[in-house]
Amino acid sequence: MLAFSRALFDTRDEGEILRLAMDHVSAVGPYRAEAGYLRVRGRLVPSPRGGPEHASAIDRTVRELMGEDGPVAVPGRSRGRALALHGPGGVHGYLVVTSRSRPTRAQHFLLATLVRLTAAALSVAVARRRRQEDALELHRLRRERAILQQRLVSLVVEAGYQRAVHEALAEAAASGGGEEAVTGALHELTGFPVLVEDRFGRLRSWTGPGRPDPYPEPDPARHEEMLQEAARRGGPVRVKDRLISLVRPRGEVLGVLALVDPGDEADEYTVFALEHAATSLALELTHLRHLAGVELRLRREMVDDLLAGTDDASAYARSEAFGHDLHRIQYVVVVQWRSQVSDDAFARTVGRAASAVGMRSLVTRRSDHVVLVAEGRPDDHALYEALTRETGTTDGTIGVSAHCDTPDGIPGRYQEALRALEVRRRSRSRYGTTFFDDLGLYRILGPGNDHQELEGFVREWLGQLVDYDGLHRAALVETLSRYFDCGGNYAETAESLMIHRSTLRYRLQRIREISGHDLTDVEDRLNLQVATRVWKIMLGGPG
Repeated sequence: MLAFSRALFDTRDEGEILRLAMDHVSAVGPYRAEAGYLRVRGRLVPSPRGGPEHASAIDRTVRELMGEDGPVAVPGRSRGRALALHGPGGVHGYLVVTSRSRPTRAQHFLLATLVRLTAAALSVAVARRRRQEDALELHRLRRERAILQQRLVSLVVEAGYQRAVHEALAEAAASGGGEEAVTGALHELTGFPVLVEDRFGRLRSWTGPGRPDPYPEPDPARHEEMLQEAARRGGPVRVKDRLISLVRPRGEVLGVLALVDPGDEADEYTVFALEHAATSLALELTHLRHLAGVELRLRREMVDDLLAGTDDASAYARSEAFGHDLHRIQYVVVVQWRSQVSDDAFARTVGRAASAVGMRSLVTRRSDHVVLVAEGRPDDHALYEALTRETGTTDGTIGVSAHCDTPDGIPGRYQEALRALEVRRRSRSRYGTTFFDDLGLYRILGPGNDHQELEGFVREWLGQLVDYDGLHRAALVETLSRYFDCGGNYAETAESLMIHRSTLRYRLQRIREISGHDLTDVEDRLNLQVATRVWKIMLGGPG
């Protein structure tokens, strides 16, 4: 029994203690261990030593004993009894024992001693296990506390940084500094150079060192592909040496905010600052766009009123609000570009080009042209050349009025600009700039003159030729017009009409025969030349 006791208390595993007890039951009397149970998490779990043929019969009885000793019916055995293994914390389990004969008092005492020793060993093992579990739990709790403390410190730091970001960007937005204030705040928060590009990849602003000079021109296809990829991925993304965030309120991309980070050193705090700066910038650009739209609408309304005619006092007051000085000499400029639709985008392009060449102006648009009311006389070619660069084409025509001293003269100057544009458009060199002051004869061939008189004049001198062209699908009037435009030069006229010189001679002979006019006669020649100009400019002849 001493050796058994030593073995029990040397064993740390509760299952092994129960196995030793079951193995030694037969050594203390006419006993047989039929089953053993351990309490695990409040439930009695049978020992693997119990025979499967006894399990169903014994388990139910043992569980019903509720921690007390009691008889157990074991099929094929006699004198079955379940012995509770009590400990300080309650029952640790059960030993189910049968006896093939009635045991003596000494054998009964030895069995009771074995049960108490087993229960004591289980109590020690349970206490040991709980101490280990408590130690492990304590270690886990300490580790968890350290992690939570570290996380709390991180959260405090992060919250402080986030608060600093919010405060810095809010202060930048409230300062009225606009885009530069936002990018300046982001540069101070992150230490990285900050840049803003527009929707098309052109640089808007740069804060910090290392600005490229000149800034590289974007490749439109690659830039659009980059925008689409960034939009799909969402949030800041890395593109080569930059960390970029799209500026897109309500899904519309207005531009790109980027940090220059060639060493890939940006951390989560940097990303946070970039995201919030992009949000602030989106609000700022949206506000600027709204203001620009309102200002543009008001400017157009004012120009429309000036072109239609308005009182001088109102015109002076409204123009002063836009920084335009109507007290200075004004010119009306009309722009028409063959390859461009006369929409808001083209009106902005014209306004931008005018500003680039130093023309202070107010801009509006009509169905097929853009109108500017400009301070001072425009340069002869600067606006046309600037628009050629902007549009990438040369197929534009610009008409410029005579000078205007007061606002009430602007409607008339608008008609002059239209006349200058129309004369240029119908001339041999149809693209470029024409000033009304340079029109010469064409200054009297325009709106305000008696169309009926002009039509009668044209009919008198060209009527037979016009009728002949209509009946025979010929081009005698156009041939005569080109002949005069080329100064009577046969070779140049034939080349411009893309016909042979002999064909030109034949046509001119037919013109003499049909019209009855002599092209060598000074009076006939002058009247025919004027008639062809009126026919072309005023009466819709081919240009």
